Amino acid sequence: MADTHKLEILRGLIKFKSNTQKIWGVLILLSIITAIEVILGIYKPEALEGHVLGMKALNWIFIILTIVKAYYITWDFMHMRDETPGLRRAVVWTGVFLICYLVFILLQEGGYVYDVYDNGFIKRDF
Repeated sequence: MADTHKLEILRGLIKFKSNTQKIWGVLILLSIITAIEVILGIYKPEALEGHVLGMKALNWIFIILTIVKAYYITWDFMHMRDETPGLRRAVVWTGVFLICYLVFILLQEGGYVYDVYDNGFIKRDF
């Protein structure tokens, strides 16, 4: 069964000789992504402070990098790559939908709470 696992990451760009090397490779990839997030969180470059789709570009980068990390954890460490296409779609697309929905709800409610504190009155009453 161990021979059936695909020993590559980044769509075949990096290939490994064993499962142990692949685990270390994915760990290094996830560590690099986390280090980028930490560095951006500490320095907060001025170029990324502009607003894109109602939110700072830096926040969008954090959201995208977090989704990439979640994808690789599920895809490689949980062996979703080796499952049937139907199960992969069911798990991955459900997660993608729920993450997008969560981001939408957080942005909607966060914007509403900000407006209440900024303007001092309630614009909408549910």
